[in-house]
Amino acid sequence: MNIEQWDEYIAVKQAMDDLVKDLEISRPMKEMVQHACINGGKLIRPIILLLTTDLCGGDYKKSINAAVAIEMIHSASLIHDDVLDEGTLRRGAPSMYRQFGCSSAILCGDFLISKAIELISPYDSRAVRDFGRAGMHMSQGEVMDIISFKQGFGINEYIECVTNKTASLFSSSASIGAYNAGADEEMAMRCRRFGTNVGIAYQMVDDILEYMDVLDDKNSKKVSVSLPHIFDDQDMDRDDIISSSVNEVKKYVDAARSELGSFDCTETVRKLYSITDYITIDMLPSHVLD
Repeated sequence: MNIEQWDEYIAVKQAMDDLVKDLEISRPMKEMVQHACINGGKLIRPIILLLTTDLCGGDYKKSINAAVAIEMIHSASLIHDDVLDEGTLRRGAPSMYRQFGCSSAILCGDFLISKAIELISPYDSRAVRDFGRAGMHMSQGEVMDIISFKQGFGINEYIECVTNKTASLFSSSASIGAYNAGADEEMAMRCRRFGTNVGIAYQMVDDILEYMDVLDDKNSKKVSVSLPHIFDDQDMDRDDIISSSVNEVKKYVDAARSELGSFDCTETVRKLYSITDYITIDMLPSHVLD
């Protein structure tokens, strides 16, 4: 799947590039913002927002600024994560923390959050509410992550942590797209549940790949308690740890697909199915899926 050819990807990427280019800010800050945004990822969260806008009967082009806001707060969270974890590599490039120093990295993250608030503010009050809640949940999840090495951090605590830390932004991306289309609460909730399940599965896959030591595009000095670590504490061997972790991923992927199954099968739904697999099952080596 070449997501970079999708209209939604092209629209968000162009909007991000234009926004950064037109920012009237100091040269040092602009250099950092460019580092954070131009070296961006696959734009999965903003694409989900645009697709759920379309899914719920709206025009995704009217959600572009909301999608950019989501990507900016995501970029800010990665910057702050790298400060907390002493991350030196992010998306195959030196992290903001490594490139510009701790203080500058924190301030650039703060700038991106503030700009994101400006971008989201004209939208439906329900969308703005969910955007704010995502930021709060992400912070709560990071606190849980920091203290995860304390005793009593089991699967339930792990799920709560990643639901806040990672899945909350997927969840809000999906619900904001729905609200921008004028969806009612029931439809927005279906989108929200889809995003939550996708986000949890995504984080689990990332944990598995890190445990298998196959990630080469990021590096941190500090590590968190992940799902494989929890299974390792149960005296499983390596193969069983990976197998049990993959089974958990499949459970949440199936739940996400089930939510999509409640909508009519359209090209938009097919794209959401594709994204679900693209950032979860398709990321795993084929031999662990057998």
